[in-house]
Amino acid sequence: MRKSVALLMLLCSLCMLSVYVERVKEQAVVMMGTEPERPVVVIDAGHGGKDPGKVGVGEVLEKDINLAIAKKLEALLWQNDVAAMMLRTEDKDLASENATNRKNEDFRERARLIREAEPVLTVSIHQNSYPEGDVDGAQVFYLTGSEEGRVLATMLQESLRRELADGNHRVAKANRDYYLLKQSTEEAPVVIVECGFLSNAREAELLSSEEYQEKIAFSLLLGILEYINTGKDKINQQ
Repeated sequence: MRKSVALLMLLCSLCMLSVYVERVKEQAVVMMGTEPERPVVVIDAGHGGKDPGKVGVGEVLEKDINLAIAKKLEALLWQNDVAAMMLRTEDKDLASENATNRKNEDFRERARLIREAEPVLTVSIHQNSYPEGDVDGAQVFYLTGSEEGRVLATMLQESLRRELADGNHRVAKANRDYYLLKQSTEEAPVVIVECGFLSNAREAELLSSEEYQEKIAFSLLLGILEYINTGKDKINQQ
């Protein structure tokens, strides 16, 4: 009986010691600052508020689809230990109430938030449109001359093509005019993802569905993780 009690007490002591050791380890990590920081990714859901963006087939609004995809991507990034920062989380632009030029102030505010966040990259989510209704397919844009932007855009483009499996043969494309792309730096590229064409009836219907939005968000997640893990190495190898 005494041996059983003694054994039980020993087991309890070992259990308590194990818990204590784990707590000490956790405190040491916090105190020494050795816990790895999460990379920060900025997600920009284009347009918002009085600015609907493109108005597609069936009166579907670009601003709503942009935000829906952005929120799904945000959740996926956090689940994969990446800190996601949304530039807007509701149906509003970023201009002040008394702005005389809402569009310009909205752009400037988005750019300011990107600079302050110091992200590893920024993804701006949009939808496309074209006078001819048969044009379709997602396409990613990067700043002309930005090598990191090109690598990131290519990874995202290939991930979209692979995961959506819709026969899209578009390639990542350089652009020197888009305001948000000009916020790119050597350390933090900005890309614009045109997820599809709202002028195409079939694609507009797909883009309005939650299932397809989730597929796009997942495709972007894979491309982002690939860039974070290997992007700079691929640049250095070229």
